[in-house]
Amino acid sequence: MENSFANISAGDVKKRVERIKGWREPFRMFFYANIRLKMANETILIIEDEKNIVELVKFNLGQEGFRVLAAFRSNTGLEMALREKPALLILDLMLPEITGIEICKILRQNPKTKTLPIIMLMARGTEADKVLGLELGADDYITKPFSPRELAARIKAILRRSREQPESEMMRAGPLELDISRHELRLSGKKVGITAKEFQLLRALMGSCGRVLTREVLLEKVWGRDNSINIETRTVDMRIGQLRKKLGKESGRIVTIKSVGYRFDND
Repeated sequence: MENSFANISAGDVKKRVERIKGWREPFRMFFYANIRLKMANETILIIEDEKNIVELVKFNLGQEGFRVLAAFRSNTGLEMALREKPALLILDLMLPEITGIEICKILRQNPKTKTLPIIMLMARGTEADKVLGLELGADDYITKPFSPRELAARIKAILRRSREQPESEMMRAGPLELDISRHELRLSGKKVGITAKEFQLLRALMGSCGRVLTREVLLEKVWGRDNSINIETRTVDMRIGQLRKKLGKESGRIVTIKSVGYRFDND
């Protein structure tokens, strides 16, 4: 059979390639526009006293389709968190007047904001700072200086997981009850204060049916595939430590498998 392409010149080939590229571009733009559209109704509040950081965050998250509100003062930020009901809060740890530590405590004690996802901005990256932020109920942390793209990725991961919660499910182990639909942990019928990350860790462990989960697997399940490569496995250990304290006498159900990870004892 005669080759139908034999008489096509190099110039014709180039024209056809350019035509294909021209067709592809509108589809590419439509795809990314749809991704941004899904985030268009999500409001992000940032409480930060450094204007350059606020402007950087507002610009980059705005490009991703988020509605970004900003507060430079602690009191203003608290009022906005209650009034605007944001989908997520970016909170600077070291704020004047009322510190980020106190703001986090106040929000976690208020029924209207106790489940509000919080990402802490930290000027220092020491383990003590990270532990402090997690103890206060932050869902994630990021150390200054940070990549705006990494921040956006972490925000999307947290919001995506919050939307994926099933409507009704209950997990039980002895006196422990993990209510998935209400996002609550109860111990002998009494509610236990728990952060979003601690909730997701416990859910992953209780759902593993006694199997050992490595730290890497827990990172991926709780922090997401995209973010897990940028987070130290030590973060899992810190979260598990805080979770054990809240479980009290039931803390022994989370069993450490040396050099491997953790498993949950349902018996």
